[in-house]
Amino acid sequence: MVVTGHFIDSDWVLQKRVLNFCNVPPPHTGVIIADALSKCFIDWGIENKVSSITVDNASYNDCKIGQLGSVIDVVREGIKYLNNSESRILEFAKIKKQLQLPSRKLILDCPTRWNSTYLMLDSGLEFKDVFPRYADIDPGFHYVPTDFEWMKVEEVCKFLGIFHEITDMISGSEYPTANIFLVELYRIKELLNEKALDPFEHIRAMVGSMSVKFDKYWGESNVLLSLGAILDPRYKMFLINHVFSVIYGEDAAPRFIAEIRDILYELYNEYVDCHVVSHSEQQQRQVVKRRQNESSTSSSKKQKMTAPAILTGKEKFHMHVSEIDRAPPEKSDLDVYLEESRYACDAKANLDVFGWWKGERLRFPILSRMAADILSVPVTTVASESTFSAGGRVIDDRRASMSVETVQMLLCGNDWIRSLHGLKNKSRESLDVAESITFEEVELPESFND
Repeated sequence: MVVTGHFIDSDWVLQKRVLNFCNVPPPHTGVIIADALSKCFIDWGIENKVSSITVDNASYNDCKIGQLGSVIDVVREGIKYLNNSESRILEFAKIKKQLQLPSRKLILDCPTRWNSTYLMLDSGLEFKDVFPRYADIDPGFHYVPTDFEWMKVEEVCKFLGIFHEITDMISGSEYPTANIFLVELYRIKELLNEKALDPFEHIRAMVGSMSVKFDKYWGESNVLLSLGAILDPRYKMFLINHVFSVIYGEDAAPRFIAEIRDILYELYNEYVDCHVVSHSEQQQRQVVKRRQNESSTSSSKKQKMTAPAILTGKEKFHMHVSEIDRAPPEKSDLDVYLEESRYACDAKANLDVFGWWKGERLRFPILSRMAADILSVPVTTVASESTFSAGGRVIDDRRASMSVETVQMLLCGNDWIRSLHGLKNKSRESLDVAESITFEEVELPESFND
C-alpha cells in the first residue's frame, strides 16, 4: 500500500510526498487497511492534521468494456495474432508502407482498462485497409472485420475518444487539483445523455452502465468538486449555475445550486470561528508576555504612584483603528469574492490558482486559508499509481529478496530526493498505457517476503 501526502507549503506551492510504501499482508479487509493507514499517520505525527483521504476504488474497478463484445473481439484477436510473430509484423508493415500509411504500431490492449482498449481500436481503425490485404497472403489470418463491424468500431472510437481526451487532460497533470475537474466532468454527462438515444444497441448498453457509475461517483464527490470550482477565480458560481443545469436538468438545478451555496457558507463560517479563536489566543499570549515584561521591569525598581499617562494623537488613532478592526465587517471575504467579476484569462491558458490566492491572501485572509485546504485535496490517485509503476520496476524477479524496509526506503527516498532537486518522473503520456500498474494489479513475487 502506498500513502501519498499532499499539502501547501509556506510559498503556496502544492507539494506531494510519498509517506509510506508498505507490505500489507492479506486479507485486505477495510479494518486491516485502516490500521496500516493509521499507523502511518501516527509514525509521522499527523494523525490530527489530516483533512481528507482519497482512496483507490480497488475491487470496485469492474470493467464495462465486455459489453462491446464482438465489436472489439475481432480486432483484438487479429492484433494478437499479428503480434505473436515478428515475420507477421514485418509483412503487415510492408503493406502499410505500400499504402503510404503512418508507421504507427498496432496496440494490444489491457482488457481491464477501457482507455487502452480505445487506443487499440483507434490504431486498428487507422489500418483497416491493411487487414484484408494481409489476409490475402496469410491463410491463417481469419480476423478481417466487415464494413459494418468497422462502422461500429468507428462509432465506439468517436464515443470513447472524448473520454480519452478528458481523462488524459486530468491525469496528465502531475498534481491535479480539485478545481480542474468540474469544467470537464459535465461534458461527460452531456455526452452520456446524448448517447443514451444512440441508434446502436451496444452503445446504449455501454452508456447505461457508464451513467450508473457516473451518478455513483458524482453523488459521492459533488460537494468537493463544486467547492473546488467555486474557489477557482475563473469560475466562481458561474460554472456551478451552468453545469448543474446539465447534470440535474433545468427544473432540479436551482435546488442543488442552493444546497452547494449553503454548504459553502457553512464551511466558511467554521473557518471564521477558527480564525476568531486563533486571533484571541494570539492576543492572550501577547498580553501575558507584556505583563511578564512589566513585572520583570517593576521588580527591579520600587513602584511609585504616578499620574495617568497622556496619550499621543498617534496612540489614540491606533486605539480607534483597533476598535474598527475588531468590529465584524459588513461583508465577509466570501461575499466580496463572489460579488466580484470572474478572473478573465484565455480559455486555453493554465492559471496557477495557488499563485492567485497567494497574491490575494492579505485581501481574503480567511477565505484564502479555506481555498488552500479545499484545492489541495487530491481527487485522483494519479500520484499513487505513478509510485506503484515505480514499485513494479524496483521489485522484479532479480530483486525479489529485498526486505520490506529496503523497498520502502528506495521508493520514499527516490520521491523525496526528486522533489528536493525539482526532478520530475516521466509523464504519463510517455508510458505505454498497457504497461501501467494500478493498486489491484500489483503482484509481488512469492519470494518477496523471504
